[in-house]
Amino acid sequence: MTTSELANLEQRNQSKISNRIENISSLSDEKKLFNLKVIEYLLLAAFVSSGLFILFLSDDKAVVISGAVSLTFVFFLLLINRQIFQNYKKASDQSELTKKAELYSYLLTNPNSWDKETLTLTRGKALQYSQDLIDDYKKIRGVSRNLYYSLQIATVILSGVTPILVLVDKLEAGQAWLKWLPVLCPAIASIVASIVTSFPFQKNSLAANTAVELLEAEQEKFILGVTPPYRCYDVSDETQQQQKASQALEYFIVQVNNIHLNQLQQTSETQSEKTESASSNESNKPAA
Repeated sequence: MTTSELANLEQRNQSKISNRIENISSLSDEKKLFNLKVIEYLLLAAFVSSGLFILFLSDDKAVVISGAVSLTFVFFLLLINRQIFQNYKKASDQSELTKKAELYSYLLTNPNSWDKETLTLTRGKALQYSQDLIDDYKKIRGVSRNLYYSLQIATVILSGVTPILVLVDKLEAGQAWLKWLPVLCPAIASIVASIVTSFPFQKNSLAANTAVELLEAEQEKFILGVTPPYRCYDVSDETQQQQKASQALEYFIVQVNNIHLNQLQQTSETQSEKTESASSNESNKPAA
């Protein structure tokens, strides 16, 4: 083997070892963050328990004093744990940024040495980026859909219960709070209906669902290589195959960004149209 081949082989071995070390350190950081989060939840549970003890046993001075001391101590531990968690999170984010910078530097110094390890690492970064966007849109879809259906159901129930409450009020059941229900339920139903019409929960849910479907479809095409931009296995020459893989990776990132930016543009256009509609309605109101 020539000197250059030995150097490339050594550099690849070093890259593999560094990647393994980075994976181990990443798992260690995630475990530390998880443990700190569990400790925070336990401290919050202890804080709430101490508050309940003070609330329900307020007649016992010893319990009140010990509960107040416990609350202070637990609150102090919560602050310390939160600061440690933020420090670890900051260090983990910095480590992740360093890994990304090292990956780019490695590709920059070895533009023609795309081995399987490097290709797998870069494809993993690209797939992780698309998966993060998919997870975000799934959260938006779930929250918007749940809010829309919950508010719609609440409006229907409150509107339907109002006539029954009016009849109950006429029966003079003797309960003073019943007299307020025929007034409160329509008012709450009107507020809930206004919230539904003011905030486009349904549109956000449908738009997020569309983005999820497009991103997942693009991700599957990239993984399986079933379309011409992603098909690299039908090229026999290794150099051309590496070039094709690099182009496929670039095309995938561009497509994912286009889907994401189109979604953001549609959301901003919807909000601007809504603002213009509200301002036009205000301007069309007759002066008092």
